[in-house]
Order: sequence, then C-alpha cells, then structure tokens
Amino acid sequence: MARKKRKTKSAKKKRSLRLSRQNKVILGSLLVLLSIALFFSFISFYFNWQDDQSLLTEFADRNKEARNLLNKFGAAVSHFFMFKGFGLASLVFPVLLCLTGLYMFLGIDLRGLLTKWIWGLVLLIWVSVSLGFLGAQQPLLGGQIGFEMNDFLQDYTGKIGVMLLLLFGLVVILVRLFGFDPQAVGQAFSRLNVPGMSLSGNRKASETGASQPDATEATAAAMDLTAEGEGSQEAEPEPVKPDPYTHKKDIPSLSGDSQPADEDPGQELEIEVAEQEEETDETDLRSSQLVSDFGEFDPTLELSKYKFPHLDLLDTHGASGGITINQEELEENKNKIVDTLRNYKIGIAQIKATIGPTVTLYEIVPEAGIRISRIKNLEDDIALSLAALGIRIIAPIPGKGTIGIEVPNKKPTTVSMRSVIASKKFQNAEMQLPIALGKSISNETFVVDLAKMPHLLMAGATGQGKSVGLNAILTSLLYKRHPAEVKFVLVDPKKVELTLYNKIERHFLAKLPDTEEAIITDNTKVIHTLNSLCIEMDNRYELLKAALVRNIAEYNKKFKARKLNPNEGHRYLPYIVLVIDEFADLIMSAGKEVETPIARLAQLARAIGIHLIIATQRPSVNVITGLIKANFPARIAFRVTSKIDSRTILDTQGADQLIGRGDMLFTQGNDTIRLQCAFVDTPEVAKITEYIGSQRAYPDAHLLPEYVGEDSGTGLDYSIEERDDMFRDAAEVIVTAQQGSASLIQRKLKLGYNRAGRIIDQLEAAGIVGPFEGSKARQVLVPDIAALDQLLNNETN
Repeated sequence: MARKKRKTKSAKKKRSLRLSRQNKVILGSLLVLLSIALFFSFISFYFNWQDDQSLLTEFADRNKEARNLLNKFGAAVSHFFMFKGFGLASLVFPVLLCLTGLYMFLGIDLRGLLTKWIWGLVLLIWVSVSLGFLGAQQPLLGGQIGFEMNDFLQDYTGKIGVMLLLLFGLVVILVRLFGFDPQAVGQAFSRLNVPGMSLSGNRKASETGASQPDATEATAAAMDLTAEGEGSQEAEPEPVKPDPYTHKKDIPSLSGDSQPADEDPGQELEIEVAEQEEETDETDLRSSQLVSDFGEFDPTLELSKYKFPHLDLLDTHGASGGITINQEELEENKNKIVDTLRNYKIGIAQIKATIGPTVTLYEIVPEAGIRISRIKNLEDDIALSLAALGIRIIAPIPGKGTIGIEVPNKKPTTVSMRSVIASKKFQNAEMQLPIALGKSISNETFVVDLAKMPHLLMAGATGQGKSVGLNAILTSLLYKRHPAEVKFVLVDPKKVELTLYNKIERHFLAKLPDTEEAIITDNTKVIHTLNSLCIEMDNRYELLKAALVRNIAEYNKKFKARKLNPNEGHRYLPYIVLVIDEFADLIMSAGKEVETPIARLAQLARAIGIHLIIATQRPSVNVITGLIKANFPARIAFRVTSKIDSRTILDTQGADQLIGRGDMLFTQGNDTIRLQCAFVDTPEVAKITEYIGSQRAYPDAHLLPEYVGEDSGTGLDYSIEERDDMFRDAAEVIVTAQQGSASLIQRKLKLGYNRAGRIIDQLEAAGIVGPFEGSKARQVLVPDIAALDQLLNNETN
C-alpha cells in the first residue's frame, strides 16, 4: 500500500510540472511583450548608446534617466546584447521569443520550436561573424562576439578563408532554412530564348541527334511549354500535405523544398492532432517510414503463390440450381391445414406459402379473437392430417404478425456446397471467418461470421448430418481464407471423420511440438493441446496488452502497419479454430481435465482469435454443462431423439421434430432459424485437400506452445552442468528488467512456455529470483549485472 501511495504522489508531482492552459496563456503573453520590449530597446540603442553608456554604472540611481525607449532597463539589456553580444544579429532573439510566446498563447504544439531555435541561433552566429568581417572598422555592427570570432578565424585562415567559410554558411542557410533550390537558376536560363543558353533544349537535341535548326525550334517550343507550366506552378505552389505524425510542415528546415513554418497557412490544422498522440509520435514516425519504404506487412507473402480452391472441385449433386414447385402439393397441404383448423372452429383470414429446399413455410393470419395457444396445441393434429413427419409450428413468427407452420416437402432439394460457395452473399462477405451453413426456408444462402459468434455448439443424433456440417464449416474457411490467416486444431476421437485434412497439415493445421500427426485422436494429447491453447491465449493477451489494443483485429492491423516491433516478440496472429468432433467421448474419458480448459477458452479466447466448434451426439447435461453453454450463444441442432435433448442444446423444443439429412435449427441468441445444411461429400473434401496439399507449404504445421503435464513435474535444478543454454541470457534479462516472470523470458528470448518455466526454476535455485508468489511476479534478488557476474563467478569457483 505504501508503494502505491508513493507512486500516486509521484504521479501527481509529474502532472503538476506540466503547464496548464491558463499558465501557457500568461507565459505566452509575457514572452510576446518581452520580445516587443527587446526589439524597441535594440533599435533605440543605435541612436542613443553613446549618451546612455555612462549611465550603465549608475543603474540604481533613480534620478538618472537614459535616452533609450525603455530607459535604463533598455540601455542595460541592449548594451549586453548589441555591444558585448552579437550586434545587429541580436534582433533574432526578439523574433524567437515572440514566436515562442505566440505558440504558447495560441495553444500551438511546442515541439516544432526546437528546430526554429536551432536554426535561429545558426543564423545569429553567421550574421554576427559576417557583419564583423564586413564592418571591421565598426565593431558595433557585429558586436563584440562577432568581432572577436572574425578576428580569431582570420588568424588561422586569413580573409579569403573567412570569406569562403561565410559563403558556405550562406549556402547552408539558404538551402536548409529558406528552401532555396539552385534548379531555379537553370529554369530562369531556360526561360530566356537565347541560342546556346538553353540547357534543356541542347540536351534534348543531343539525345535525339537532331540538326541544330530543328533542335532550336524544338527547344523554343519546349521553353514555351515549360515557362507556362512553371509560371502556374509558381503562382499556385503545390500544397504540402500535413503529416499528423511526423509534423514535416512543422520542421521546414529539414526539407529543402518546403516553406518556413511562419508562412505556412496549414500549420494550425495539423498541430491539434499531435497533442493526443504525444506518447506514440515517435513510433508512428518510425512505422510510417517503414510503410513508405517497404509497404504494409503482408502475412501471405511467404505463400504468395498460393491458389484458393476452385469451384470445379465441388459437385452439383444433381441440383438444377432452383426449387421445383409442385402446385398440387401446395394446394393440397393448404386445404388440409385450413380444414383441420376449421374443424376446431379456428378461422383463417389469410394464408401464404414460402417454398424452401426441404421445407415449405405456410404463414397464416387467424381471424380476430383467436388465441395463438389454441393453434399451437394442434401441432400433432395438423401433422396427422398432413401425414408428414417434422411438422413445426412457430407461434408467432418473430418480427411478423403471423403464425408459421413448417411442412416438409415430399421431394426435398439437395443444397450443394457448390451453390452456397458460389453465391454472391458468400463471395462478397466482409467477415473475418465467413461460414456458409446452407440455405434458409426462403432459399437464401445463410452466411455467418464465426469470429462474431464467437463459439459454436453442435448436436445431433447419429446420421443426421453433424459430420457433414463440420465439413461444410471447414470447407467454407478453406475457400475464403489464406493459410497465413487461419489455423485449425482438429480433435477426432473417432479417428476417421477428419483424417482427410492431414493433407493440409503444413498449410492450415496447428499442433503441439514434437508430435507426428496434427489431427489429435489420443485423449492425453487432447488435454495437452487444450492446455497449450490456454498458454497461447495468455501469451496473446500479453501481446495485446503491450500493443495497447483490445482484440486481434486491431492488433493485426497495427502489426501490418509496422507499428509493432518483431524484436520485442510481436508477430502476426492467425485465427485458431478448435474443432472437436465428439465431445461426449472426451468428457466420459477425461472429465474435468477437458472441461476446465474448454471453459477457460470459451470465456476468454474470443478477443485473441481462438474460436471453438464443439460437436456431440447426445447433448446431455453432464456433457454440455451450464458453464459451457453460457459461453456458446451460437448453437446448431440437427435432429435429436427427444424434446429433452432439444431443450438441452437450444433451450427450446423443435429439434426433435426435424426430418434429418441436414435439416437443422440455428440460433445465435433469441431467434431460431430453420436451415438446410449444405451437403459436401467425402470425395469433394478429398479433392479440396489434395488440391491445397499439392501446393508449396510452410516447413511445418503451425506450432502451439509447449505444455508439460503435472505428472512430468519440474524440480529445482541445483546442478550447474544441467542448466539451460539460455540460462545466462535469461538471467541478464531478468536482472536488467527487475521483473521475474516466465512470460518476460518468452518474449525477449523467443522461447516456449515450458522452457521458460524451467529456466525460472533454475534462476530460483541459483538465488537470482525469489519463490513463486501466485499471480505476482517473482522478486529479483540480484540488483544489477555486476552483482550477477559476481554471483555466477563465485559458483564456478
């Protein structure tokens, strides 16, 4: 607590050192008035200095009065600057003071003033020495300093040497301070229609090999065009765009073709931006320079020739692209619905049919005074009259004043994966992780963003389309995302559902280090992988914290703009999609060891780009616990066997009334949408993975952080011979930063989590860091590098 109080006090002191807006106005006005006073006293000096010089020793006598416009104060100050100082060049001081005061009074950013003061002082010295050289008989022109500096230089270089030095100084001042360009002299010559003096015309003539008369005519024409263009350019100079990060307009002396800042009409506009970005100006300056030199960072550059899968790899599955309308079936179903409701004295004011690929939605508007609950209770009776499986009543339809009755089509249309991938809705989707699930009852392609879900829970009985749904999700991402942008962690306890994706291991898959197969089938490796993802999640949050951003999209945007230094551990972060094909099997065999990391990832991993897709056959409460369900707002239910299972997965009934074969319900909050899942067959997946796998790939799959289970254990290493090779480097990093944490070693030395943890244990054994203290960083016991060297040398001796 005492340390926090001390920090608070020091922070208050720091804030108090900064001038408030009121103080800046007061100080600015004082500087402006002081500059005016100095200006008048300096000018008055040349007229009255002889009369006032005798009063310099009688400054305290109030009866004496000087002839300087500012009386004795002006006489003393002007004598100091003009006589003992720099002479006429001292007039630079009032100008600089006035400029500083105006900056503070008007609230303009002060950082551009440093350059103006530097060049002002350079001009002051050059003018003083020049006047001392030109007016050797009148030392008042250059002042005592200018006279003595000129005399000193002449003793070593002579008058000619001093003259050459002054000419060089003049060139530097004209070019850097006033933006003088010698090219203007050549352009002036080019405007004169004098034979032999046209530089551009002679050059063109010699290059083209034309005869002298032709060259002269061409030169004359060229000079006319040049003069006209240059005249307009001088009349309306091209405005320099203000850079809110580098303040190039605020530093005209660094650019030879820019105007002085005092004459820059756009200065006030660009200064306002800098005050908010005060802490990041230097970084933005560096990043904008990198972007201008190399362009934005392109994560796809390593596989720049990667070709996305084409549509010919997918089959049409006999679909003609449209839905066949059976008018007789529609009329027959309408009459049966009307008759059934009329038998129970329920009148219908209006009925409308919307035909989908698998289901037709009949929207009815009951007559006034009919209670919705009466229609809802007739669900089984309507199903009996229609002799159809999968009747579902929606009472009322959300957002509409109608009641919906979904009736399966006698001849359902297969929704091919090709049709949804080729749709404009999917191709033009501006989403991070677009997924084409299938088509709705209105036959519209249904596309969602996995990054916004942020996790997806799937359930369905065996053979109802759950595995096809997983393949549709993975296929959508393969068609839309580059290997550098997304990685898959595939868990397949059945060992047969996801094996086809082995072919794209070095393109899209992620795995643990030192593992042979990327697709995980062993439950022990599943536990290690889930914990490794938790480590990756923590590491990514550390990167986001260091980058001062909130999510992966902002982080990657900042990294692409080269505002984050890779030498500090920053890297482009691909999205990671964890797919578990049969979650119930993992829960039965591993239980809490699986549920705990899954719950952690579901709760926290959204912002850093790790998204979960979990599928299970039977959504019982012991498999899909309340903790998991709370973090999976997006859910897909294929046909299940009971209303209880439907309520478990969707929190409402309806999944037990689906007809199977890809018929599903999707919810992402309150509304439940009925969809027909896009069908992608195993041979299609094989062709896609074969096409991707045959292309140039990364050297290895994307490696997740190392993880060692509790059973492997790590003890303190007391043996110097068994210490890690990076022990000394890690010790220096810890001692320099005075922060004992494994994450610091990871970032600085680019090590895995497990190795960094072992080094921390070794540092504890060596007495460099203190013991583990929970969430706090370990205490560093060595104060500096010299003490570290002494400690390690004593160990070897």
